Amino acid sequence: MDRIGKPELAGLFQRLREVFSQQREALIALDGKVGDSDLGITMNKGFIAAHEAVLAQLAAGGTDGIGKPLQMAGMAIAKAAPSTMGTLTATGFMRGGKALLAAEAIGTAELAAFWRAYHDGVVERGKAKPGDKTLVDVLGPLLQSLEASAAAGLPLREALVQAEAVAAQALEATKTMTAQHGKAAVFREKSVGLQDAGATVGHLIIQAMRDHVVQAHEGQS
Repeated sequence: MDRIGKPELAGLFQRLREVFSQQREALIALDGKVGDSDLGITMNKGFIAAHEAVLAQLAAGGTDGIGKPLQMAGMAIAKAAPSTMGTLTATGFMRGGKALLAAEAIGTAELAAFWRAYHDGVVERGKAKPGDKTLVDVLGPLLQSLEASAAAGLPLREALVQAEAVAAQALEATKTMTAQHGKAAVFREKSVGLQDAGATVGHLIIQAMRDHVVQAHEGQS
């Protein structure tokens, strides 16, 4: 699969729904070490709602670009998961969708544009900077990887494989950081050695995108 069109979006959000259902307890446990223990619950609810919103948008038809269902997914997450990470994730999908309103499908350049808008929206709303041990510490590196892949003209599958690997390294690096935001900042020293829960969500999303595209490509070959 070189591009994600509207017909493939349903499968992508089905995968995201399954990933956050499977990771529900792990995210609760991770968040519970220095947070409110609700991350797995809210993300599970958020992506159930996002999947249903995308299905409804696709069933309605119309000539809107591929950004519209992504925006609807973000709005659904905002309603179903009104937590800090739910709000940031919703902002990311709504901003990313807005960036692709005129696009018919998602190739490498469109995916870079999506994550640029996603990243900038999260930074604007969350006020975090690199090194603060947040979602931004994964979004920044994966975005840089995708923009480099777009500039080099890499196919979507290769770009996603590289971006996921970079995001995984960035997630691992959050273990050396000290939390600066949210409830985790109350346990600053205790947060060292733990991977950031919000950054884990960012990695799971790009990992699901990679798996969706790679599996589809293998099915075609």
